Amino acid sequence: MGRFDGKVALVTGAARGQGRSHAVNLAAEGADVAVLDICQQVPSVQYAMSSPDDLDETVALIEKTGRRALAIQADVRDHQAVEAAVAQTVGELGGLDLAVANAGILPVTGDAAREMDAWRAAIDTMLSGVYYTLRYTTAVMIERGAGGSVVLTGSTSSFRGVAYNADMLTPGEVGYGAAKHGVLGLMREFAMALGSHHIRVNTVAPMGVRTPMVVNEYFADLHSEAPGGWMANPMGLRYIEPQDVSEAVLWLLSDQARYVTGVTVPVDAGLLLV
Repeated sequence: MGRFDGKVALVTGAARGQGRSHAVNLAAEGADVAVLDICQQVPSVQYAMSSPDDLDETVALIEKTGRRALAIQADVRDHQAVEAAVAQTVGELGGLDLAVANAGILPVTGDAAREMDAWRAAIDTMLSGVYYTLRYTTAVMIERGAGGSVVLTGSTSSFRGVAYNADMLTPGEVGYGAAKHGVLGLMREFAMALGSHHIRVNTVAPMGVRTPMVVNEYFADLHSEAPGGWMANPMGLRYIEPQDVSEAVLWLLSDQARYVTGVTVPVDAGLLLV
């Protein structure tokens, strides 16, 4: 038996990286999973973003576990698209018990990061998009009256600034940090209000994860110019793996954490200690 037998989950930003890992792990534990992703390039982002083929691959991996997968190509910056995706999930998969608001971008490199559009892209994706996901998924959970669990993807940047000089204070980099700080506020508001409905809301805060978002030539250049000790951690790691984050996400979603709400679990090799 799996921890999520008979459950339905929705994961945003699920075409690849952390989102794919969370979705496939949920399916392996018995859940049917709706996987949502924009599957197109955001102009403020320099690295190549996900494609429809990536989302198809996530679906195939879920179906290989024997569970149902629902692919939804949508932009979390559009509240109507998120509302429609939640309704489609309920309509086609029969309900909604779990959600992971994971969609994120890193518009911190290249000339586009210096344009104000990068601020809007960061905030709209990782703050407004998280709010929309919370708003519409938890509304369904409240109406069904069976409780639920939501995990938000924060970051070690939810707790600390990472700009190592004034040149880094671009709209994209500051927008990323502001959005990730804001995620903690959203989590606390929803956790406080929805406890009486037995809906739990928590956050996971990873350090750099080995995904295309940070493992690319552009971020490598940014890292190479950083002062010694930037992003240092006691365990001496450069990256962790998506599976490391998924282990924390699944625990927070599961009944093993049935009385855990309103908290953030760092998966950071101790980075926040430094």
